Amino acid sequence: MSSVTFESQRAALADVVAIPVTPFAADGSVDTAAHRALLRRLLDGGIRTLTPNGNTGEFYALTPEERRLVTESTVEEAGDRAAILVGVGHDLPTAIASARHARDLGVPMVMVHQPVHPYVSAAGWVDYHRAIAESVPELGVVPYIRDAQLPGARLAELADHCPNIIGVKYAVPDAARFAAFARDAGLDRFVWVAGLAEPYAPSYFSAGATGFTSGLVNVAPAVSLNMIEALRSGDHPAAMKVWEQIRRFEELRAAHGSANNVTVVKEALATLGLCRRDVRPPSRPLPEDERAEVAAVVAGWSI
Repeated sequence: MSSVTFESQRAALADVVAIPVTPFAADGSVDTAAHRALLRRLLDGGIRTLTPNGNTGEFYALTPEERRLVTESTVEEAGDRAAILVGVGHDLPTAIASARHARDLGVPMVMVHQPVHPYVSAAGWVDYHRAIAESVPELGVVPYIRDAQLPGARLAELADHCPNIIGVKYAVPDAARFAAFARDAGLDRFVWVAGLAEPYAPSYFSAGATGFTSGLVNVAPAVSLNMIEALRSGDHPAAMKVWEQIRRFEELRAAHGSANNVTVVKEALATLGLCRRDVRPPSRPLPEDERAEVAAVVAGWSI
């Protein structure tokens, strides 16, 4: 299978890759109506790539049934307005079943969450991703890399076996390591997505990324689009203006080892009246003083 087959998928990765939240109802269940309304808001705001079951969607706090529901709702709501990249993971049979479920719904791509296991070898990492990619050869597959120890040569090895490995969500917070990893793996072979969102996008774009993921996009799609437009046109100062605008919001998300990563996004959406602020353990709603700060930051954006 030639890489030409995946042309539209590659183009969709070289963009703002939105990670939608999963809103919860008062009884704790997934609020499907609110979820669809938030997806419509992203689509109406110009977002063209959606990742259901990403980390901002609280992937690890959802049941298998809820993950399927989120995928199905996203596919139905997006129609042909967006490319969809479904997050899959956990044990291999679960990840493969999720990937096949996505394929059967007509989804063009899956993102493979990092293996959550205390003992991950580089060769085992290849085996894990190879099993998933080979189970859905017609889908584009995007490994989500958060392991600073993984060498770029292992990704190249994986892609030698699986030509449907088309892009990488790289989320190690080290721009120099990213630059080296991408070149060791093959800079032109994959679409490189800055997996740590807007704060890292300018530095990662300078090293070869052409897309970035975003949770902030749930709150202010125009802000994320402003950044990618600046980066695409090579206007670094304009990109850094957006960076300054969002800095405090992203610092609040990153504090305490990213403990409030999703919490801050949902708090912002709650202040806008778009969904409840509820998150599931092991996340936690914000304390009162930080809620006011999130509201103040968001009030300063043109939403």
